[in-house]
Amino acid sequence: MNAQKKYHYFVSDLHLGAPNAKQSRERELAFVAWLDHIQNSAEAIYLLGDIFDFWFEYKTVIPKGYTRLFGKLAALTDQGIELHFFKGNHDMWVKDYFEQELAMTIHSHHLSLKIDNKLLYLHHGDGLGPGDYKYKLIKFIFRSPLCQWMFARLHPNFGIGLASLLSLRSRAKGGKKDAVYNGPNHEWLYEYAQTKHEQDPHDYFIFGHRHLPLFLPSEQTTYINLGDWLQYQTFGRFDGQSVELLQWHQNEVRTYNGN
Repeated sequence: MNAQKKYHYFVSDLHLGAPNAKQSRERELAFVAWLDHIQNSAEAIYLLGDIFDFWFEYKTVIPKGYTRLFGKLAALTDQGIELHFFKGNHDMWVKDYFEQELAMTIHSHHLSLKIDNKLLYLHHGDGLGPGDYKYKLIKFIFRSPLCQWMFARLHPNFGIGLASLLSLRSRAKGGKKDAVYNGPNHEWLYEYAQTKHEQDPHDYFIFGHRHLPLFLPSEQTTYINLGDWLQYQTFGRFDGQSVELLQWHQNEVRTYNGN
């Protein structure tokens, strides 16, 4: 009997916790159902950031919720599936809880991944490319140990509540812009991928952050944005030779043809 073919899966921007408990729970259940569906074919799963709308680990306190997700992720690593978590701009304050409790590998920046004869560049996507200096400064400050130490001095009820409110406002502000596609020349992550490829060639550049599913091949490389689970429930799948952009729709996997 032939062994089942194994894949590498990529997904981002679930923003669990937003915009309210009911919708977040529905999204969490859909994501766990997807994990159930892929678990027998998964060699590795890469969570490319903003899985949570906000996350902060106090020394002895973690945010409430997500029990079903954490239980499923623990079961996946227990059966030998690799799990990788990339810090996004909404959950950059992940520390060691996921490593200790869920055996996930945490990535603070990019990962160059070579599988068979293909090279993949993985990153959440925030802060890349030229411009956006305001956000890059904020990211530098927020990722500093001093900023995290100061935030940890706040009581969790106040600190997590305040950060969740600011996170929700940030997403609302960028939501309409995220939905618009004006061609590859207006996609800053596509432009970043082309420039980066000239310096450091990769077959695929895979990002989240943008919230719009995009599959944009060029003569040099292929740029993929994974979209989100707030609207699209899209994900990437790599079989060792090519990456597909797929969609979890009504408990079935289908090819995403939205752009």
